[in-house]
Amino acid sequence: MKKLIIWDFDGVIADTEKLWVASRMELLNLYYNLNWDFDTTNKHIGGRSDKDKKQVFDNLGIKTDQAFWDEAMKLDMQKMAQGFALTPDIEDIFKIKDFEQCIATGGTLKKTEMKIKTVGIQNYFPLEKVFTSDLVTKGKPEPDLFLLAAHTMGYEPENCVVVEDSLAGLTAAKKAKMNMIAFVKYNSEEYIKEIKKLGIHHIFDNMRDVKKFILSKS
Repeated sequence: MKKLIIWDFDGVIADTEKLWVASRMELLNLYYNLNWDFDTTNKHIGGRSDKDKKQVFDNLGIKTDQAFWDEAMKLDMQKMAQGFALTPDIEDIFKIKDFEQCIATGGTLKKTEMKIKTVGIQNYFPLEKVFTSDLVTKGKPEPDLFLLAAHTMGYEPENCVVVEDSLAGLTAAKKAKMNMIAFVKYNSEEYIKEIKKLGIHHIFDNMRDVKKFILSKS
């Protein structure tokens, strides 16, 4: 049975998750005097859409306004304008014809389009193979986005392999009952410990090993 690889973008396809987390950390510490470090911020909001990040902040008693999110997006755009590169060796996996592949990310469609063009992978992932937080009511860590991607692409959850770096994304894949790969090249040791607590068995820090594992399951 042919399988579907579902890629997260930030922290997997490119080392960009840290950019968006850092933007929000900077503003949280500036406006709310939280004194959060990167790991604390990432643990709370890593892998989530801005809509879900806002809900997390609300639950923590941090009431952000639209000006906060506008400023966060401005910082994101400044960082994106500086450019970023594909994760080493990942394009070798994109070229594999034995699998269908798509992207399911907590970013918005507009922002994700820009990221895809920045790293030059639009030929692998036309818009019909890109699924973003705009398309679901509940984003990661809920399974809705992954289930939507699988259904639209014509695959059952058990025939999907999700490649994720975040606690939220891996939790969503687990809830969706999909096969999970944790890609941890850009994660801290403390964050990797949290990932292991989810019961993730397939954890890799380079795409060569990810490729070998995926091919072993074909």
